[in-house]
Amino acid sequence: MTIKAGDKLPEGQLLRVGENGPESISTTELTSGRVALFGLPGAFTGTCTNAHMPSFVRTADQFRDKGVSRIVCITVNDPFVAAAWAEQTGAKDAGIEVLADADGSLTKALGLDFDAPPVGFQGRCKRFASLVTDGTFDVVDVEDSPGTCSVSAGEALLEKV
Repeated sequence: MTIKAGDKLPEGQLLRVGENGPESISTTELTSGRVALFGLPGAFTGTCTNAHMPSFVRTADQFRDKGVSRIVCITVNDPFVAAAWAEQTGAKDAGIEVLADADGSLTKALGLDFDAPPVGFQGRCKRFASLVTDGTFDVVDVEDSPGTCSVSAGEALLEKV
């Protein structure tokens, strides 16, 4: 079942690259305050790199002005790929945390996993954007197609903050 407004953020572990290598981040760390949480099929893929992430980089300060304390992107990639992509896209400089759902377990718990074998995608995350307040989803918008970025764009979510 796909996550919807009113649902709780599931328990899970994400990864990021810290000073001493990969470190685990519990989703419980994302349950305090207002969080803009978005997910996408994969780092370094076309729509993710050219549309989705840039929409959040452009709007990051506006989210913060509206009381959003964290902006977090999840991707079904390893933490090294996620870190390199955050650097390359300007996400890191914009204060956007790019966290790896390396085994796709959080993506599955959210009901947002999909496969696209022709392009080598297995257990990837559907493109979505959400607002989470104190661990509860206020808004969840999921794209119908992984190649589109309209309802999940930063600007679209910003209108709902």
